[in-house]
Amino acid sequence: MNSIHSFAKSPIGSWFLAFVVISSLFSVGLILWRLPLLKARTKLESALSREATFLYNNLLLVALSLTILWGVLWPIVTQLVEGETRTMGRPYYDFFLRAFGLPLLLLMGIGPLVAWRKASVRSLLRMLAWPIGVAVVAGAILIALGAGSSKPGLVAYTFSAFVLATIVTELVRGTRAAGSLFLLVSRNRRRYGGYLVHAAVVLLAIGIAGSSAYSSTREQELRPGQSMTLAGYTLTYRNQQPILNDPNRTGGFAVLSVRGHWHGTLRTGDVTYTGFAETDRAVGIKTDWLRGQDLYVIADFEPHSQAVFFKVLVKPLINLIWLAGIVFVFGSLVCTVARRA
Repeated sequence: MNSIHSFAKSPIGSWFLAFVVISSLFSVGLILWRLPLLKARTKLESALSREATFLYNNLLLVALSLTILWGVLWPIVTQLVEGETRTMGRPYYDFFLRAFGLPLLLLMGIGPLVAWRKASVRSLLRMLAWPIGVAVVAGAILIALGAGSSKPGLVAYTFSAFVLATIVTELVRGTRAAGSLFLLVSRNRRRYGGYLVHAAVVLLAIGIAGSSAYSSTREQELRPGQSMTLAGYTLTYRNQQPILNDPNRTGGFAVLSVRGHWHGTLRTGDVTYTGFAETDRAVGIKTDWLRGQDLYVIADFEPHSQAVFFKVLVKPLINLIWLAGIVFVFGSLVCTVARRA
């Protein structure tokens, strides 16, 4: 299976590579031009300070971005150099997401509570006592609910609980000092808009962990009337519906009845559009907004047979990724309209 980040088999590959090179050279030139203004006026006084956590955060973020960029460019580079396309699979991205993404998530919660210039271990632990307690309790509850089946997923959930607890801690402490939450946010929109962005990243982390570490997949061949079950859903294959009297499309769909968390009908199949040689795989998708999960059904038709090979996937919490985007934009807008000090 090719990487979803691979553009090598498309005419856009060379254009994409040129865009990356030009934008990278422009960015490096801009940094060199503005370098005198980027020099720090003071030195880093302690490895345990808010400035230091910002540095660690940025280093991890850059490292994660570079590994993803290399995974995107690798198919194009191998095509240009060797004449053969090689792609990076899911294990590559999973490894670096765990190696850089999880520590990045943890630092996002620690950073706002660390003192400027220099902090003591004792004072930091005192500030982090409540968020650490929340994370431990959340981890224990998740293990009891069966989330321990995936260690990276459990760690991501626990770190997410920790970050959310630090955000709540800062909001409660600030509200007590300001008198109300509205006054608190209106007086320092950049800071608390930033916390909204942090909350968006937490939602993103939960969505990624849920949809990857705790997803369910099953593949089975069915004939009309036969059923399969997965993650609380029962899918019954009813029949095939060919595309008729359509000059723009040929192909057909498999129709399934679904019962469980959702009751209804899904269609999935193969469609070939006039003028295109490749067949488009029409995936049956049902979004459960209450549970935040998606049900995917993919059909692979058997030649000259009523039997259909189905692949069914259930992706828990995947819709939090979309919600994270909305919260991120809102937090960015709060920061953008911040009043100048």
